[in-house]
Amino acid sequence: MVLAAGIWGAGSADAAAEPGSTLQADTIRAFASYAAATEVRFGKSLGRAEFFWIDELPAEKRAEAYERLKSGKVEMRRVNGEQGAETNAVPGGMIHDWQGMVFIPGAKLDEVLEFLKDYNSRATDYAPDVERCKIEEHDGDHFRVFMRFHRKKIITVVLNTEQEIWYYRDSPTRAHSRSSATRIAEVENAGTPKEKEKPPGEDSGFMWRLETWWRMEERDGGVYVENEVVSLTRDIPAGLGWMIEPFVTAIPKESLEFTMEMTRRGVLGRKGHQTGNR
Repeated sequence: MVLAAGIWGAGSADAAAEPGSTLQADTIRAFASYAAATEVRFGKSLGRAEFFWIDELPAEKRAEAYERLKSGKVEMRRVNGEQGAETNAVPGGMIHDWQGMVFIPGAKLDEVLEFLKDYNSRATDYAPDVERCKIEEHDGDHFRVFMRFHRKKIITVVLNTEQEIWYYRDSPTRAHSRSSATRIAEVENAGTPKEKEKPPGEDSGFMWRLETWWRMEERDGGVYVENEVVSLTRDIPAGLGWMIEPFVTAIPKESLEFTMEMTRRGVLGRKGHQTGNR
């Protein structure tokens, strides 16, 4: 769940018109190729014993990573061409590819899936990053969801998104899901009478594309949950790095880390509430 888009402060309207702030066809093609390579890599790993990315680490580092997970830490990794995808640099844009992982002790796989599918509660479970969320269509393991993201880092960030999400049960102890943002619109003057959306792709360029892969496995007395998020932003124009760089470099990692931590807390919180009611 990576956040981007922007509300510019006074005197900054020219920033949106800087070169590179309009999504170009070659940028779209490059991102589509990267996402397709990620999809292939993800699919190949679903049936392997090395289910998670930390399983591919050398034995000592793998053991240390699992110990950190069991102590409540979030494990993070930035993915690049070395992990089997193309370079993260694309014409007129930047691709951000991060993996995060947590362990939820005492949880069952069904409990984690129930929590993740409860999109109507997501604005509570993932506040303040998720400001609004609503299921617009639901058919079995397929969801179409409206989700508004909000975040502030030097400038305020608001996005309206439409997302298509599919869930798959791979075995009694394994599951995965796939999410694709079919529409991303930057919101201008959010929360005011002048609120309006900018045309997708003709905006400040903080988020043009968003693809997400989740996988989870129940073992070791709980559930391991991994999330990979691949997003596309504009590149950093000369003279605007102080304003734009925090979003196109720090926000993808920070947003995913927040998402993983809140997933862990949310599932544990619901389990505690249910236990307390028994």
